[in-house]
Amino acid sequence: MPSDWQNRGVSSADPPEPADHAPGLAVAAVARRLGVAPATLRTWDRRYGLGPSQHEAGAHRRYTAQDVGRLLVMRRLTVDGLAPSDAARVALGAPPDESARLLGADRSPQAVVDAALAADADRLAALLRLGDEEDAVAWWTGLVAPARDQLRLRTVLDRPGQDAVLSLQQAVVEAVRRLTAERHRHPAGGVVLLQAPPGAPRPLVLHAVAAAVPQVDARLVSGPVIGRHLVELAAMTRARAVVTVCERVGDDLSLVGELAAERPDLPQLVMVPPEDFGRVPLGPAVQRARSAAGWRFRRTRCAAWA
Repeated sequence: MPSDWQNRGVSSADPPEPADHAPGLAVAAVARRLGVAPATLRTWDRRYGLGPSQHEAGAHRRYTAQDVGRLLVMRRLTVDGLAPSDAARVALGAPPDESARLLGADRSPQAVVDAALAADADRLAALLRLGDEEDAVAWWTGLVAPARDQLRLRTVLDRPGQDAVLSLQQAVVEAVRRLTAERHRHPAGGVVLLQAPPGAPRPLVLHAVAAAVPQVDARLVSGPVIGRHLVELAAMTRARAVVTVCERVGDDLSLVGELAAERPDLPQLVMVPPEDFGRVPLGPAVQRARSAAGWRFRRTRCAAWA
């Protein structure tokens, strides 16, 4: 049985199958991977020549790893604001081996873990990129959180300057930053404060929660918040709501109660482990969720925060 002890500078995995021998992907699968509509891929094929190149007799054309890599470049550049025609020229000129390497594996938690252990920042960025229409909650619960949990269970031998968990965290933060940069430059709605309870580290999931509600100007609270500081922050920013996320059982929820007492009209969402659901202070505007998945069912009400 292979040991969990791994030297991150040496991979024990079998080398990936060469891209030109790997099975091709249908348009629907590539669309899901990139977070775009199949019609968008057909348009890019028709207008710019960014179509599938694998041909089999009697079957539809399929996308190779190199094709998907070029589409990743196209997607990345258009998200960053480059005109589609210019982005296509860059994508078609991208080295095929490099673009294929970035998306040569499935976009799965295991692929994210492997990239983090290999300290492959480019591949991490490609795997974790958030599309404009992508569900940030599904991205967190289906991809990021499982990869993070796998990494936390591993015992590894790090080289100096390498940290797989930190690499994952940085890639997640960067993915959310890219998605929300334009949104926050011209916020359409009110400010929503997101925070951890007193004495707890700020959880990574706060970034995913912020990305899940595009119509608000989300602000993540950093540093100590004690006494009436949260009440003052809410007043200073004219916050429309406050979100508190607890990842540990028994976290201090006193600030939730204090804010509810002073600002009973201010909506609060408190995300806690199932064991602490009954500990959440009650209030006319306090909502509870047991997980990031529970946040999904409250986003329609959160739209009123804008």
